[in-house]
Amino acid sequence: MPSTPFSEAFPAHTPAAAQIFTIVLSHGPLARAEIARRAALSPAAVTKAVRPLIETGYLVEDVDGKPRPGLGRPANPVRVDGGRALFLGVKVTGDEIIAVLTDLRCRIRLARHTPLADRRPAGVLATLSGLVLELLTEAEGFGVAVKGVGIAVSGDVDRAEGMVRYSPFLEWRDVPLADLAAMTVGLPVTVDNDVRALTVAEQWFGAGVGLSDFALVTVGAGIGCGLVVGGRVVSGAHGVAGEIGHLSLDPEGPRCHCGNRGCVEAIASESAIVRDVRAETGVAVADAAEALELAHRGDPGARKVYARAGAAIGRAIGSVVNLLGPERVIISGEGLAAYDLFAEQIRDAFAASAFGAAARCDLRTHPLPFEEWARGAAATAIQSFIRSDTPKEQG
Repeated sequence: MPSTPFSEAFPAHTPAAAQIFTIVLSHGPLARAEIARRAALSPAAVTKAVRPLIETGYLVEDVDGKPRPGLGRPANPVRVDGGRALFLGVKVTGDEIIAVLTDLRCRIRLARHTPLADRRPAGVLATLSGLVLELLTEAEGFGVAVKGVGIAVSGDVDRAEGMVRYSPFLEWRDVPLADLAAMTVGLPVTVDNDVRALTVAEQWFGAGVGLSDFALVTVGAGIGCGLVVGGRVVSGAHGVAGEIGHLSLDPEGPRCHCGNRGCVEAIASESAIVRDVRAETGVAVADAAEALELAHRGDPGARKVYARAGAAIGRAIGSVVNLLGPERVIISGEGLAAYDLFAEQIRDAFAASAFGAAARCDLRTHPLPFEEWARGAAATAIQSFIRSDTPKEQG
């Protein structure tokens, strides 16, 4: 399929220039000397890379303060002009689509939710394109071009190919979503796993800024994990790195949708909790909200289920920390609504399973609304734009 390039290419013509821009994006404003230190580049290389970024308006030199002598080079800090470009982020769930319009600094400007009545690819594309068109129309009021679209989907996603290999919640297999969406919306499209996309947003703009090694564990409909090792988000050779939801903790445990038994997800996901609360209490709770309400009312059976889920999550986190030694584990996701019911068990099980100094890892909770998942998708589109990745583009 022929591709159409970005209407205006990002003026970072070398990996070093993209690196410099990313540093300023996450940590700025920064003086050139500090950029050089962080990037391990010479001041001359930084000056050369920064010049076209300033000339095209992606970087702005702050001159409000009193500049310090800089040996002939400007000492004023530079920062990213967030309003220079816009991006769309879309999170597809099993029952709704959430879309956001963000600026270049991934700050949400507009957000929209719409129910998803048809999970088949054609139905999802129709709903998605309508939502994107709505936001593109509203984006015209900002007077800045939308440069790309990021789409986040749960499951096994090949970002390089733009392919959803398997998404259990959508019941998809081998859907070339990036190609299909690009033809539909007429913009470059990046498709990634939802947890990995959220990890990009946390690395560049959130609780992972400044950390070279951290993990993001999400609790909710599934149990996911995004990994940053050596400053890079890890996908693995086959694109499924970080699937702690499918660590088997009990070979005799409940059957998981993946086919194995005793997976973390089969014990601690929302559907597993609902199933086990029904079994423990005899109460026909309809969904996770009713299960949570029952536990908060003090039902011992329901509280036992949440405690067991917390222990499973804590053991899984311990495994991640033992293997990779991250500085921080960020716990997030819609399942944090029940955090008071299993926080103690998460920490106790983590402490029991973490080996030696690994137990010093900083566990931090970071509740995020669903719009943040869509923001994560926008972050992947920003990343593709800056790094000149090759997302599937309009045919």
